[in-house]
Amino acid sequence: MRLDTATLKRIHPLAFPAMATGIVEPLISLTDTAMVGNIPVNAVESLAAAGIVSSFLGMLTWVLGQTQSSISSLVAQYVGKGKLEEIRTLPAQAIIISVGASFVLVALGLAFMEPVFRLLNATDSLIGFCVSYFKIRVWGVPLTLLTFSIFGTFRGLQNTLWPMAIALSGAVINAVADYFLVFGWGEWIPAMGLDGAGWASLFTQVIMALIAVALLGAKTPIPLRWIGPPHPELRRLISMTLNLFVRSVALNTTLIISVRQATGLGPAAVGAHTIALNLWLFAAFLIDGYGTSANILGGKLLGQENYKTLWVLTRKCVYYGWGVAALLMLVGWLAYYPLGYLFSEDLPVLEAFWGVFWIVLIGMPINAVAFVLDALFKGLGEMKYLRNILLLASFGGFVPFVLLAQYMEWGLSGIWVGFIVWMGIRATALWLKYKAKFLPLAQIS
Repeated sequence: MRLDTATLKRIHPLAFPAMATGIVEPLISLTDTAMVGNIPVNAVESLAAAGIVSSFLGMLTWVLGQTQSSISSLVAQYVGKGKLEEIRTLPAQAIIISVGASFVLVALGLAFMEPVFRLLNATDSLIGFCVSYFKIRVWGVPLTLLTFSIFGTFRGLQNTLWPMAIALSGAVINAVADYFLVFGWGEWIPAMGLDGAGWASLFTQVIMALIAVALLGAKTPIPLRWIGPPHPELRRLISMTLNLFVRSVALNTTLIISVRQATGLGPAAVGAHTIALNLWLFAAFLIDGYGTSANILGGKLLGQENYKTLWVLTRKCVYYGWGVAALLMLVGWLAYYPLGYLFSEDLPVLEAFWGVFWIVLIGMPINAVAFVLDALFKGLGEMKYLRNILLLASFGGFVPFVLLAQYMEWGLSGIWVGFIVWMGIRATALWLKYKAKFLPLAQIS
């Protein structure tokens, strides 16, 4: 089969809007972190509580949010086959099941929040802050899942512009709401501190969900209501999602353990870890813009059985991911110290952050390979392999290393070197699998 140059030319047009979309969620968290870290009273405790709760909520969201990737993969493959009409009723069925299940998680989270926060090493002085913030933020989980699932539908349709528009709108709304609700506005709006950040995030999630629903109905042939019997592909989608569910549990276990270990080092350490983790996630989602291109176009090319173009697409997306990583590293080194001051003025927090940020930066090239190939494998429907690799990297790599680091008293540095080990295992295993399976197909197509 001939090289599909028209498809390859779409890498950047799909990647740039996807970058803008991807960084919004960590950008919202970074905005919350910056606002909360500068509260006049109890800033360190509020920052630590925001980090603990955000990590737990991220776990809840990502565990169920894998429906987005499954929808995107299947829709893209049907687009490649030229059979979109055959799958138009599937996204709504998947979304309804996913959002319905999220309310169960919300109820469980509210019932067991204090034990969970204690499990994360939150001290008695932090529990109250965590509980108050969580009671507000948790209601955004179903809304976020709804929005992300609609994003997956758009991406399957080869469209990243509408998700970008929705996400950027959310970022602007959140920043404005954050400022006024956290710090107040004269006699009109009382300063609510940490709780204000929670209400700002929830308000933003409501607006984003409403916009997403409206655009899906106006701009696509995909209905957002249950039509007819269960779709024939629903079983496959659920199987893909369950594999990603297990993968997501392993992924979030890694993040939760990192927060727990940092919390055990004290409020300043977990505050620094919160800043570093949010910057790591910001960089991850920015690099993942090219992962999204690989995901969207890879699923389509798989549907067309055009393995030659798929191979070239993968190499280009990895190279572009490295380019983004290099740019982020340069910016990080140039703004090494000023970045810390954006999020906190507490010297112990800043010193702890500066002590590990260099580790965050040097791991970015490895992250680029892992993120691009991870997204590509989702587009190709290789969910079982992604599950197995995450289990290996998390429980055979990160967890043992961090426990060793704790024993050796390496502090926050041990946690962040553990992240490099974790990402290195993922990147290596994904590349070896991809090369073994798709290079021979590319050579004969």
